Amino acid sequence: EALDDLFAAIYLKRVATELGDDLDKVREANDFTNRSMPMLIHALRQGASVYSAEER
Repeated sequence: EALDDLFAAIYLKRVATELGDDLDKVREANDFTNRSMPMLIHALRQGASVYSAEER
């Protein structure tokens, strides 16, 4: 489980780096609120689940 957490952290950092400009645009949108942030984080984390244990 510690390796899964480490992979998730590395994955999120990479996604945030690669999609930084797009994420800024999403956060600056008129309909983005404080309640939107947890949903955005959850959606980004889901991307890590497409990798198998061997790929991680």
